[in-house]
Amino acid sequence: MAAPTRDVLYYDESQRTPLTPYLPSQILSSSSSKPHVTLTFATSLDSSIALAPGTQTHLSGPSSKAMTHFLRSCHSAILIGVGTALADNPSLNCRLSGVGGYGGSGLDNQPRPIILDPSARWGDLEGRKVIQLAREGKGKAPIIFFRRDVWEERMGDEEFRERMKVLEECGGGYYLVAPAKGEKFAWVDILGGLKEVGIRSVMIEGGGAVINELLGPENFPLVDSVIITIAPTWLGRGGVLVSPEERRTNGVQVPVGRLTDVKWVPLGEDVVCCGRPNLNG
Repeated sequence: MAAPTRDVLYYDESQRTPLTPYLPSQILSSSSSKPHVTLTFATSLDSSIALAPGTQTHLSGPSSKAMTHFLRSCHSAILIGVGTALADNPSLNCRLSGVGGYGGSGLDNQPRPIILDPSARWGDLEGRKVIQLAREGKGKAPIIFFRRDVWEERMGDEEFRERMKVLEECGGGYYLVAPAKGEKFAWVDILGGLKEVGIRSVMIEGGGAVINELLGPENFPLVDSVIITIAPTWLGRGGVLVSPEERRTNGVQVPVGRLTDVKWVPLGEDVVCCGRPNLNG
């Protein structure tokens, strides 16, 4: 189904070149235990990604928005946490001119949405943009990562079974994870699960808890590229901050992490910071 012209985004070839070194390889070794991981998000000058928890906040300018959709076209999947899925009702597709559903054939270069939903909170699927777009041929249906014990508990729930029917009918599915403790997934298990379902590269877009976990010292080595859009605005106190847990060595607080191979790219009124984790710093 052809998309209305007003929906299509354009991103000039010359603007793509600075990003190329940070994009996933076209060939990922079959021996790799995880996909290529790109962590990307938009932040204010005071390191906030939203005005408040659960509040949808638009930070990127038009050029940066088009860049985000270009990045989506370069990855097998987009991943967000359930909090972001509930707050924003995002489309999680790519509207770049030439991709599937927007001038291209089939679903070429459309990423697979992945939603981390340990407690199966993501409901009302009929009203979700990502489901509607999958039915219209403008995006892929999501794969939901559940806790295995939650899945087993909810299978007797008629509403839950209906939810799964809607998901599967539009081409989506589920993946069961058995965390070792609490309700948190281990990122090695998440990334291993993505590799298991055929995802070769994943663009992780948020929200705050997901970003801060991946920037923490335990998970930072799992990230391959970081692409951050910085908007010329302050959101003020009470916002959702990008600020990972502190790191200590011999009881002394030290920096949590640092990027290397850094490139700063002006884009409209925004500036984009590209880099890779410096695992030696």
